[in-house]
Amino acid sequence: MKDEMDPTSPEPLGPRDALDDTLDTLAMGERIRSLRLRAGLSTSELAIRAGLSAGVISQIERGLGNPSLKTLERLRIALGVSLTTLIEGTPARSTDPVFVRRLAARPHLIVGPLAIHKAILSPAATEGLRLLLVTMPSGARIDEVIREEGQKAGLVLRGRIHLTVGADSCVLNEGDSFQFSAALPHVLWNDGPRPAELVWIMAGPAFATPE
Repeated sequence: MKDEMDPTSPEPLGPRDALDDTLDTLAMGERIRSLRLRAGLSTSELAIRAGLSAGVISQIERGLGNPSLKTLERLRIALGVSLTTLIEGTPARSTDPVFVRRLAARPHLIVGPLAIHKAILSPAATEGLRLLLVTMPSGARIDEVIREEGQKAGLVLRGRIHLTVGADSCVLNEGDSFQFSAALPHVLWNDGPRPAELVWIMAGPAFATPE
């Protein structure tokens, strides 16, 4: 399949200086290393489990570059933890209910050469459902996607998005929405002249928090 990665070919990591200050990649790398050691895995063993190269894992653990959401998904599955555990660690104490995610507490990822911005909207306790706010600069393309059992959906908030699912393609404008099987190959790109923003929803067993 197109989205399968050859473990001998490291996935390019985004530039370190493109990161939003709210994501501490050094701390995240230390957490991943700690989880790997706790599981009794070498870098090579984790690489095999996650379908990544040992070089990519070494870069991530040292806080270099900016791993994609797909790469983090592979790592969290291989380590048997939630995505929140990788990105945020132990949640800070809060007076809010566990079902609330405040604006100031959103983790941010910036991936790819054109700096696609992904903010995680789901609260840390969410299981089986993930909400993201994705901002795509003009010309940005997302084709390294997670293909799993479940559903994906979204709502275009501004700009224009070209979406291909399987053999079908369409252009989505502000206010348009979509939903499809997460197992199907799919590609999004912003072929418009200005940034596009959309709510991205992923639902299914792959997005559940391991016990």
